[in-house]
Amino acid sequence: MNTELGDFFSNTFTNKPFVIAGPCSAESAEQVHDTVELLSQQNVKLVRAGIWKPRTRPNSFEGRGTVALQWLKDAGTKFNLPVAVEVATVEHVEQALRAGIDVLWIGARTTVNPFMVQEIADALRGVNIPVMVKNPINPDLELWLGSVERICKAGITQVSAIHRGFSSYENSLYRYKPNWEIPIEFKRQRPEVPMICDPSHIAGNTENIFFIAQTALDLQYDGLMIETHINPKAALSDAKQQITPHELELLLSKLMQRKSTPDDVFELTKLLQLREKIDALDKEMIDVLARRMEISRIIGSFKKENNVTILQPERWDEIIKSRTAYGTAHELHREFLLKLCNILHEESIMQQANMMNAAENPELKK
Repeated sequence: MNTELGDFFSNTFTNKPFVIAGPCSAESAEQVHDTVELLSQQNVKLVRAGIWKPRTRPNSFEGRGTVALQWLKDAGTKFNLPVAVEVATVEHVEQALRAGIDVLWIGARTTVNPFMVQEIADALRGVNIPVMVKNPINPDLELWLGSVERICKAGITQVSAIHRGFSSYENSLYRYKPNWEIPIEFKRQRPEVPMICDPSHIAGNTENIFFIAQTALDLQYDGLMIETHINPKAALSDAKQQITPHELELLLSKLMQRKSTPDDVFELTKLLQLREKIDALDKEMIDVLARRMEISRIIGSFKKENNVTILQPERWDEIIKSRTAYGTAHELHREFLLKLCNILHEESIMQQANMMNAAENPELKK
């Protein structure tokens, strides 16, 4: 086992970002060899490749299977790079361990199922190997945290999390929406677990990989996992989101590694003063919200007296249109405004419901 991996998964990184790269799928011995050879000439610390591919639809390319483990391991050994594969079953774990794979990761479709994660965790008891856990497909922080906890309870001490985005029925610029607030909250609750971003899956195309990767570094992520193929146009899976090793080199050279605080004392003072202004504005917002909800309770009392329903669809539609128009004119994102309107509307409804049905409300009976 590569000794650097122990430092990587046990502690926060000292040389960020920790770069993981490699093809979506190991398609042939030659493809794996040539890709790893070029990656070994860059600042790549870990090579990834899919061996078993959990596909959404049948008859899609589902990976080469066990035979590809040796292709990956041989290439890693030749070019002195540790290698990682995704495992979804106990059998995958056993085969990967027999092949000497250095790192395992649990994919999004597996993380969503606690039974499957527990079986993998049980299979790893007594094994000293780093494990990376991708977020579940659906935006569920508790599932993600629970999967990491199951792996940790199995005795695995080198665990990291991979943010690869979340499925959504909404139209989006992304293949999988990043929902940055979820990995940020994960990091708040488990600051000791390194956070890796997978911009390839979030973007779903090569055009947006750089922006997502830079955003992740600006949010103090510890590493990046970027799908890299010797010939992406000929890739048997996820061709649109893979870049060449040369493109990876250019991308990494453009990324900015920013500092957490300014070095200059004067600039730091300026930052602290701006934060004080933010704190004061936050208090003002809370005061305004409190007054808004006070009016909602008065409206609830009025509706109760006049036997009027809480929900007024026409009024709600008017609020959505007017607030988003006003907000976007002030350089606020429409998606943020929609979220804000929904949160305020939900709380307003609850305030009115409490006022109108206080005697029947189980929360108020406690």
